[in-house]
Amino acid sequence: MTWKDMVIAGRILFKRPGYTLTAVATIALGIGASGAIFSVTNAVLLRPLPYQDPGQLVIGGMELRRRNVRDLPFSNADFIDLREGTKASFSDMAGVFTGRMIVPREDGNPEEISYGIVTTNFFDVLGSRIVLGRDFVAQDGAPQPKPPANDTTAVPARLPGIAILSYEYFQRRYGGNAAVLGRAMTIPGQPGPLMVGVLAPGFRLYFPPDANVDPAPEIYIANRLDYDAAARNNFSIFPVGRLKSGATLQQAQGAADGIAAQARQTFPINGTAGYYIDLAPMRQHLVAEVRPAILTLMGSVIFLLLIACANVGNLLLVRASLRQQEFSVRAALGANRWRLVSPILAEAVLLSAMGTIVGLALAWAGIRELQHLAPANLPRLSDVRIDGTVVVFSALAGLISASIFGVVPALQASRPALMNVLRGVSRTSGMSSGAFLRNAVVVAEVALSFVLLIGSGLMFRSFLKLQHIDPGFDAHNLLTFQIQGIRLNRKTAEERAAFLRVIEEKLRSISGVQSVSGSFPFPLTGEFSPIRWGTEDAARDPNRFQATDFQIVLPGYFETMHTSLLAGRTFTDEDNTPSTPGQPGRDAVIVDEALAAKAFPGQSAIGQHILIRIRTPQAERVQIIGVVAHQRINSLSEVGREQIYFPDAFLGSGVIQSWALRTGNDPAAYENQVRATIKALDPHLLITKMETADSVVYESQAGTRFSLVLISVFAVIAAVLAGVGLYGVISTSVRQRTAEIGVRMAMGAERGDILRLVVAQGMRLSVVGIAIGLIGSLLLGRVISALLVGGVKPTDATTFAGMTVGFLAISAFACWLPARRASILDPAKALREQ
Repeated sequence: MTWKDMVIAGRILFKRPGYTLTAVATIALGIGASGAIFSVTNAVLLRPLPYQDPGQLVIGGMELRRRNVRDLPFSNADFIDLREGTKASFSDMAGVFTGRMIVPREDGNPEEISYGIVTTNFFDVLGSRIVLGRDFVAQDGAPQPKPPANDTTAVPARLPGIAILSYEYFQRRYGGNAAVLGRAMTIPGQPGPLMVGVLAPGFRLYFPPDANVDPAPEIYIANRLDYDAAARNNFSIFPVGRLKSGATLQQAQGAADGIAAQARQTFPINGTAGYYIDLAPMRQHLVAEVRPAILTLMGSVIFLLLIACANVGNLLLVRASLRQQEFSVRAALGANRWRLVSPILAEAVLLSAMGTIVGLALAWAGIRELQHLAPANLPRLSDVRIDGTVVVFSALAGLISASIFGVVPALQASRPALMNVLRGVSRTSGMSSGAFLRNAVVVAEVALSFVLLIGSGLMFRSFLKLQHIDPGFDAHNLLTFQIQGIRLNRKTAEERAAFLRVIEEKLRSISGVQSVSGSFPFPLTGEFSPIRWGTEDAARDPNRFQATDFQIVLPGYFETMHTSLLAGRTFTDEDNTPSTPGQPGRDAVIVDEALAAKAFPGQSAIGQHILIRIRTPQAERVQIIGVVAHQRINSLSEVGREQIYFPDAFLGSGVIQSWALRTGNDPAAYENQVRATIKALDPHLLITKMETADSVVYESQAGTRFSLVLISVFAVIAAVLAGVGLYGVISTSVRQRTAEIGVRMAMGAERGDILRLVVAQGMRLSVVGIAIGLIGSLLLGRVISALLVGGVKPTDATTFAGMTVGFLAISAFACWLPARRASILDPAKALREQ
């Protein structure tokens, strides 16, 4: 293929703008969609993490298998056990957990920032740079001194916290002024840590969304680790280890298994809970939950690209058929096979190049839309972009596409029907060659399109199911928000409880507000953590303890949320008075219907006692006073664990952060009044995450909606391309059979007979394609099953039936258009043209 071939091909394409634009647009759709989705795949699944030798980094997670709890953080003591017991495999191991706190801005107004508590070797393990000041040293993590054993009343001086700032926070809060290093941060109500260093720009933490690790803390504070066996029930640290050169993950896992086995024998609570340690490569751990969805989308877009290739291939096959006389003349004049092939290949390459360029522009625009549409918890979402890898992928996709849709027409052109030219056959006879290939390509298009349509149908069914799932509360006319800083200047439980009552009274006094209450955490936020519970049998056999999620609520919470009370009563102000463990009449709890059914099947749970552990290392006995409907706490697509509710005073008052305000009309209209009311109470309080509960429910559907929209878009485009391909094949067939149709009409065939004749030909191709697509959809059902929710199965009969009927309708319309043209042919004119 020479430059001259390319120039000639360019001239030919320029003279046929309709054909060229159709082919380029088809290729661009395939390249653009595949490039956009590949950019997500590249950023999330393929691109190395931005740490030193990221392939050596391993994340540790704790499992309580007998309670079906996975991927928990470690206590300080368990972390140290793991670090010391795996030194043969890891060169070092660090730990991190994150939280949020209130600090004053430069103007004195409060702001919420994220902090990370890290071991002093954390940045060294990750290979991260300190660009200003110094890194942590071992002494920064020395445990706080304890009172002398012979004088428990003595209060030793506390060591200051040591902090390193993120580069972004350093610039935003302190204007990049290096003079702040060595000073203490200002934190209301407590001494602030000393700032000693600044991280390199862009540093982020990469953990799965369910870990609730903030990806971009503003400050990092050295963890003053203390090996304290009594604190083994306080889980917070996520371990990150770096494998030694030559060490394997299997060796490290073997050592971790030994540590967990020893802990199960030494500490009864670990034994009864089924304590295990799971180690996984850091990147694999990060993407484990989203990998199925991304790979499914990547597979879908590859189907779309193949369909686009098939469509353009069909266009080139028709073009090659129409040029059979030209190729026959060339062959008769002595042109070799390569000279016959090169014009078709040149057209294919030019079309592919133009389509790839336009496709990259579409991919760039698509990425921006993907970032708006994607769920916020998609790992590395901000890293999705057009980079060199995406450009290379798109170029290769275009080159492979040119090969796919260019080679077969070129081979056909290399075997011209020379005798047809010499015999002077009709100008449409050349189109008969390659008919089998064109039909086969259309069947493949239909099959691939049908698989995508089935996938989009199943996702649509899931989304419909999701809309009708009861979250356990009424989200309409409900405003939610968080109030941060209540505990800062209120040291006693009584002060905090009194202030919470004032907040309730002030918010309730706003005109139009029907009720107010608070909780910690809030449903559908994914911020829950489990505690253990059991019936009286668990006191004799600790193996019977199970995991449950807990929630701290104020009286009136269930009434404000419109969560149904199924039995007993809800909390009153009397239940919400400070108490101590074991105090009679104060340890009242409410459970959901799932826990009640599991604990006391076939009988009433009201008045019954269960054992829980939340305030003390030992189990406490509490009494059930009410049973409420189950709330979805992590997402609408997950039923979640059973739930138990405690009044705010149970943990000392002031735990409440999330608030719910029930209104008689649009709750968003009350945002300014709520802010003004809280500001008037205490200007140091900060309101965050203010949104309607409808928005919370909407956001909880983001993952399913993301997959649904993309697969549906791909399926619609694929169905249109398949329909266009079918239309092209039938149109070509009509042109081939012009003489036959003319004869049939001259012999008395009616218009309806011709319509049925042509439509039946196309529908046979569609039926074969749909049959193959049905088999493919059933085989690929397991792939998409991970994305389905609401009980929708990959073999959902309604979806298969609906999509089959719908695609047959598309096919019938695609066939009807050329059939109608055939039915109005003038028989005499058709015979003269032949």
